[in-house]
Amino acid sequence: MAHPISAFQAAYISIEVLIALVSVPGNILVIWAVKMNQALRDATFCFIVSLAVADVAVGALVIPLAIIINIGPQTQFYSCLMVACPVLILTESSILALLAIAVDRYLRVKIPVRYKSVVTPRRAAVAIACCWIVSFLVGLTPMFGWNNLNKMRRTQEPNGSHGEFVITCQFETVISMEYMVYFNFFVWVLPPLLLMLLIYLEVFNLIRKQLNKKVSSSSNDPQKYYGKELKIAKSLALVLFLFALSWLPLHVLNCITLFCPSCETPHILTYIAIFLTHGNSAMNPIVYAFRIKKFRTAFLQIWNQYFCCKSTKNAAGGTAAEPGN
Repeated sequence: MAHPISAFQAAYISIEVLIALVSVPGNILVIWAVKMNQALRDATFCFIVSLAVADVAVGALVIPLAIIINIGPQTQFYSCLMVACPVLILTESSILALLAIAVDRYLRVKIPVRYKSVVTPRRAAVAIACCWIVSFLVGLTPMFGWNNLNKMRRTQEPNGSHGEFVITCQFETVISMEYMVYFNFFVWVLPPLLLMLLIYLEVFNLIRKQLNKKVSSSSNDPQKYYGKELKIAKSLALVLFLFALSWLPLHVLNCITLFCPSCETPHILTYIAIFLTHGNSAMNPIVYAFRIKKFRTAFLQIWNQYFCCKSTKNAAGGTAAEPGN
């Protein structure tokens, strides 16, 4: 039977819906900008589109599922597990997209002359496909058996012919904390984040060396080329920093739950950590708009062409008034 929603749950649902209403349109705008603007068609922006797709899915799929889990419906074990797994898939796809972006920026400054021959559109597409395949494998691991079903079998009698449990669906009820900490965090979250930190430090180091030496590059003006690379690298490093800031608190709470079972974590801290993880999906379009000129130009172009009365004029006569890239 459905329980009446408490005032606290109503507040939780309202905040989640607000995050979704910012995240979904914002990230659709990012995808739209890359699709319509030829200047945003290189490998970096393809990886950004992959990240935006994951963020759209967080707003459109994960947040509604999180609201369902918060209400705590009565359901079978594997049905609840299917509701809990999408967030694991999308988190991993975001991390791998950020890693691909970091590697791409490193190659841009390490081999500027050969970059276009090394990072081809085909190779970028293969990299994106591999990121999503790995994300599904990592995120669906609980469906393959690393879950709390055996633990529940030991503590209560099964409710059905084949050991099916009817449970109150909660994330911690079905997802093993050993999986979340040892496999998800220690293997697929923390090492990629540390690797990305090292990559960006090396990117900034290489750029500063090149700016100081004024070495020749594929650009006619090395100062301009590396200056632009530095600005974009700073923006993308900010995206990485916000991701780490948003996701690490929840993983730290998971570690406390696993390693200190007697420790009581205040529920409000858990909810704040959850809001941070979901809110991260709404942050990236804002960073792109304020920090990357190509995106800002594309966003303004979309606004003028599709949401203002200038659509027919601009479509017919071009966008002469638009600022250059």
